[in-house]
Amino acid sequence: MTSQIKDGFNMACLEVGNLNHSFGDKILYKNAEFKIFKGEHVGLVGQNGTGKSTLLKSLTGEITPDSGSIVWDNNMRVGYLDQHAEINKNFSIFEYLKTAFDYLFQIEIKLNKIYENIDTNMDNITSEKISDYQNLLVNCGFYEIESNILKVSNGIGLVAIGMQNLIKNLSGGQRAKVILAKLLLENPDFLLLDEPTNFLDAEHIEWLIEYLKNLDSAFIIISHDFNFLDKITTRILDIEFQTITKYTGNFEKFLKIKNIKKESYVSEYKAQQKEIKKHEDYISKNRARASTAKSAQSRVKMLDKMNKLEPPQMAPKPRFKLKSLACVSQIKILKVQNLQVGYNKPVLPKINFEMKSGDKIVITGFNGIGKSTLLKTLIGKIPAISGSFEFYEYIKIGYFEQDLNWKDPKLTPIEIVAQYFPRMATQEIRKQLAQCSIMAKHVSQPIENLSGGEQSKVKICILANTPANFLIIDEPTNHLDKESKEVLKTQFENWKNSIILVSHEEDFYKNWTDKIINLNISS
Repeated sequence: MTSQIKDGFNMACLEVGNLNHSFGDKILYKNAEFKIFKGEHVGLVGQNGTGKSTLLKSLTGEITPDSGSIVWDNNMRVGYLDQHAEINKNFSIFEYLKTAFDYLFQIEIKLNKIYENIDTNMDNITSEKISDYQNLLVNCGFYEIESNILKVSNGIGLVAIGMQNLIKNLSGGQRAKVILAKLLLENPDFLLLDEPTNFLDAEHIEWLIEYLKNLDSAFIIISHDFNFLDKITTRILDIEFQTITKYTGNFEKFLKIKNIKKESYVSEYKAQQKEIKKHEDYISKNRARASTAKSAQSRVKMLDKMNKLEPPQMAPKPRFKLKSLACVSQIKILKVQNLQVGYNKPVLPKINFEMKSGDKIVITGFNGIGKSTLLKTLIGKIPAISGSFEFYEYIKIGYFEQDLNWKDPKLTPIEIVAQYFPRMATQEIRKQLAQCSIMAKHVSQPIENLSGGEQSKVKICILANTPANFLIIDEPTNHLDKESKEVLKTQFENWKNSIILVSHEEDFYKNWTDKIINLNISS
């Protein structure tokens, strides 16, 4: 297999051939293949657990597939967004982002050494070397490094955090934004991004959309923000039926074609199953008769040679319902006075607000500003630094935490739910997980082996089965597929009690909430 494949005027910068990958008895892809050409802007989609993140990690070499080939074009510089990468925590944000240009600073050092050791009579070779270095620095934007850093940092909201802030003082969301900024500044030939909008606010998502639309480099991006995907993609890779199919066009066009293909596939599968049953019935009735045994055996051989279609692997449709306790009749159910939250020092100005029965409010603000810290303070997970808050005494809180942290990641979804609800029978747990659209074959696998979307659904299952009359919800739509988002939104709309929601997706909350508290604006 060659590393460069001609296709019109383009060259393939990535070719994947006969890719096979499985975890235990779970097959992700069988003989999957695709090519990505220079400048293509690709969205990678598929149901939760189909292997989207695994594919990106295979492309980087972090994971080795069972078999197949992954061939990059020669000298291709590939950039991968690893939100958990180890970085020097003692650097400031600005210092860390400067490391994206280390190769240019090394050239500057070499150039300065030439100047230091130069003789009065400079030879032609030295002159050419100086010229080459100077041209390289100019062409690569060395003298605009600071302005480029500030441009990207402002675009994704780092300037508001403070460019001299140390990495070790940042929240997980802020740290992820720093890693994304460095990756963009490095300007690789090919970008691999897994859920880049999870830690971005609406205005920063819009900035990233414009940045990616105008990018000459090719990229593959995983995102459950379908509006985002629709605006940035020119191609779609879809993982389904254990293979990977490439579509031309943006996400909206892909959906139209996909629905037509899915209906056709289901019809073909049903027709084939009907034919198989007809032959199997004939075989069972006639293989024992001497006069028809030969004919029956012929049909057995025909079935053995038949290229049988895989059954459509559809996750169960989400049907979960939140367990609501009786509505609280009190007019005032939460009062927050001069509340300051943080770990070692306040991360927000003093906060003041009140909620009455049935209020549904959204808390917005720059990612990393302290929204999650506020919620963790309200549920008693971390102490307040100063000020106070008081819930009505009969309030029972249901809490959804955005972080996918588990005390024991080796436990299965069944075991985790059983810890929360020890009186719930195993069969009922399976039913509740299925209603959150978790496939039966996944409920007995370690939670660490499940996709981000599947793990989020386990958290939703726990929330849905927790009797409550006040919900505190932190970014519930991260990683979720469209169907699960819609059911969750409907449940919140129909919830008669109070809700505090942190969300960056305006489309998710704009029609059912009563008030927005913007933490960017001093209380």
